[in-house]
Amino acid sequence: MGVPIIEAPSEAEAQCAEMAKGGLVYGLATEDMDSLTFGAPRVIRHLMASQSKELPIQEFDRSVVLSELGLSDDQFIDMCILMGCDYCGTIRGIGAVRALQLIKKHGSIEAILGELDPVKFPVPEPFPHKESHAYFKEPEVTKSADLPPLKWTDPDEEGLVQFLVNEKSFNEQRIRAAVGRIKAHKGKANQGRLENFFTVLPKANPTPKPDAKGKGKEDAKRKGAPAGGAAGGAAKKGKMGVGGGKKK
Repeated sequence: MGVPIIEAPSEAEAQCAEMAKGGLVYGLATEDMDSLTFGAPRVIRHLMASQSKELPIQEFDRSVVLSELGLSDDQFIDMCILMGCDYCGTIRGIGAVRALQLIKKHGSIEAILGELDPVKFPVPEPFPHKESHAYFKEPEVTKSADLPPLKWTDPDEEGLVQFLVNEKSFNEQRIRAAVGRIKAHKGKANQGRLENFFTVLPKANPTPKPDAKGKGKEDAKRKGAPAGGAAGGAAKKGKMGVGGGKKK
């Protein structure tokens, strides 16, 4: 289909996080929040969600998350491990809220384990939190600098037909129509911006407006009325008070 593919040596989320940290991609479109634990600078949820579910697209900025939680990188990883991850069991009775409270109070899982009531919060065996933490910090990935360039190419229509139609029994007409839409989309130019059609000039200083008071006086002189206008003239002649009546 012309989409560039990178094969991860281990966890896909870890490899994608490495690519995002290396500036090769904007962020990770995934529902797996372990991506933030692996260090992805941005995670985007619900990007591929069905329209019928009406789920809003959410973007999580890791630096903002750490700042608002008031956690260091290591503390954030330990909190995620306490909340539950793929590499370590969970402690019954400790969810997201309690995990954050404990990390902010004690600073690390190691310190927390020394203070937990083993009856109220039984720790499973084994509980490889140190190994999990180390893997989140240094996962098995191909470094961004060692990856081939990400290039989008034209879809291989006949190759897709061979695979999807002849081998997987998809409808050929639908496959060719889909390939046609991909090709048509690739041929479209990006929407132009106004700057592409007009030269942007610095904002000029506005022309000063004539003095409104002075203009009123000149008009009054030409008409033979008092300078303050008809209402102003009436006020001067009758010495109107605040209440509207004439002063005695």
